[in-house]
Amino acid sequence: MKPLIAALLLGLAAAAHGEAPPGASVESLLAIAREGSPDLRLGQLEAEAARERIRPAGALPDPFLRVELENITKNGAQNATLSPSRAGDTKYLLAQPLPFWGKRDLKREIAAAEAEQAGGRAADAWAEVAARIKTLYAQYWLTHRAVQLTRENIALGRQLEQIAQVRYAGGLAPQQDAIRAQVERSTMDAELVGMEAEYHHLSTFINATLARRVDAPLATPAALRPIPPRLDHDVLNQRLLARNPQLAVEAARLDGAEKSRDLAYRNRFPDFIVGVQPMQVGDRVDAWTLMLEMNIPLQQGARRSQEREAERLLEAAAARKEALGHRLGGELSGAVANLEAARTTEDITRNRLLPQAELTFRAALAGYETGKVDFATLLDAQRQIRNARLALLRAQAGQQQRLADIERLLGEDL
Repeated sequence: MKPLIAALLLGLAAAAHGEAPPGASVESLLAIAREGSPDLRLGQLEAEAARERIRPAGALPDPFLRVELENITKNGAQNATLSPSRAGDTKYLLAQPLPFWGKRDLKREIAAAEAEQAGGRAADAWAEVAARIKTLYAQYWLTHRAVQLTRENIALGRQLEQIAQVRYAGGLAPQQDAIRAQVERSTMDAELVGMEAEYHHLSTFINATLARRVDAPLATPAALRPIPPRLDHDVLNQRLLARNPQLAVEAARLDGAEKSRDLAYRNRFPDFIVGVQPMQVGDRVDAWTLMLEMNIPLQQGARRSQEREAERLLEAAAARKEALGHRLGGELSGAVANLEAARTTEDITRNRLLPQAELTFRAALAGYETGKVDFATLLDAQRQIRNARLALLRAQAGQQQRLADIERLLGEDL
């Protein structure tokens, strides 16, 4: 039995050890961020703390108890005493402060609006983190594919160098062709070093964003998310106004400012304290007193200033929300336009530019082998096809980055 258990535990440990690292898809990175992002956790904790302030904000103040011992020496007939039964008389006051009608509800609503703001900030924090990860993943994928493309071009450069060496050995081409091929390959070797360094930098940056060790393993990026079809700007703008976390924060701020304005006007009216006061003489209670106390709001000038301040703050909150809506709408329009531009660029590159570059390279290679085209033309054709492939990769990554911008503004995935 024990060997069976040991074998089972070893199998489980091996399975856990062999678990694939994240990074093959952006979804795997987002899952880790949702579980362990410090920025997201901070926003969630602040939102939870703000929600805990709602109930106390509308609660009644604590009642208070007062005890008064009068004539504790009985006109000098005894030593001073703190015993109620031996003092001349003892008054007890149990009182409860009562804010004017409606003030407690307004304070509770103000706290609820502040909690809504905290919740909106938490949602905005996640939108920012998710957009950052999506953008980094697009760059990570682009750099990986660019490294692959550069290695392929280096291999192709070696083949061109061999062709130039053969033609030079046969007296069909100058030695300069072989030297040019070597220079071109050395240039691509240097570019490859920079790309590999950028790839490593991006992996450490992704790990840091995910709150992982900077040297934690990441899988090779496999594929990009599908890009949605043509986007309707009006529909997106409606979703922006309804779901954007920053606008939600400003809407809650506006609601809180409105409630604060109402509370400022409600402070024109007095608050009360009600109480009951029994009087003890000796060992018996022989008198009861009911008490009603209220403050007198005489400082109306100060209150009018507070009311005007609340009105201005309300107007400022409305103006801030309106300005933010216009700014975010402009950002959305720009992001949609940039995505469509990248989509068009990909289409042109894939269906026109890249086939033309491949055809040009094949024609230049055939022409060089027959002596009809010089080596400079062949190298230029090689650069054209490489640039076209890089342009295709950049257009695909650019669409992913613009999609991340749009989803950040909407506060949700498309």
